[in-house]
Amino acid sequence: MLNTNRIAEIGALVGEPARAAMLEALLDGRALTATELALVSQVTPQTASSHLARLSAVGLITVTKQGRHRYHRLASSAVARMLEGIMQIAVTDGERARPPRTVVVGPRDLAMRKARTCYDHLAGRLGVAIAETMLVRGLIEFEDDGGQLTDRGQRFLRNLGIALPDPAGAARSSRPLCRPCLDWSERRYHVAGKVGSAIRAHLFEQGWIRRLKDTRALEITPKGRLQLRKDFQVTLDA
Repeated sequence: MLNTNRIAEIGALVGEPARAAMLEALLDGRALTATELALVSQVTPQTASSHLARLSAVGLITVTKQGRHRYHRLASSAVARMLEGIMQIAVTDGERARPPRTVVVGPRDLAMRKARTCYDHLAGRLGVAIAETMLVRGLIEFEDDGGQLTDRGQRFLRNLGIALPDPAGAARSSRPLCRPCLDWSERRYHVAGKVGSAIRAHLFEQGWIRRLKDTRALEITPKGRLQLRKDFQVTLDA
């Protein structure tokens, strides 16, 4: 049953300027830290944490803990649609919507941002682009507590010649077959676990990527650009 008190509570939370700025910054789908959102909303980190706790309590945002960091993102596409609707109404006739403040995250090194290794899987724009293609095509599924490779995904990887662990052996292993890993620079998910490791190994073996000296950054080879576009619909600008 519709609860008018709940509507009022959510409206009051969204209507506070600092919280509105935080939610607007999260509209691009990235996950940001409390410190980054404090800069956007021009409040102290302590005040930002208090605001974020309230937004999380009513289900407007979710929090992912990775390492020593806590990342915040919009809880669902429904929340994004609500915010976009409010923004449309908030812009008066003849007034242009103010573009959201840009939040710069991750390494300044462009090569590291484009493609790098994250332990034994791919990260950066390359890793995120591969993950997004696999999600859209139903090859993998990500959930709050993990991920899974679908039957279609297993067939897809086998057809590419990507070796996967034996199911019996995988069941005995403590390492997940497939899981989402929040990307440091993109603040979206890339593929980790055994699937992520197998994809990385395949790209190296086929000569699609190679390491740059003395760094975790990777270079995509001319052959790799062609094959990534063909197999994963991934095209990255320089």
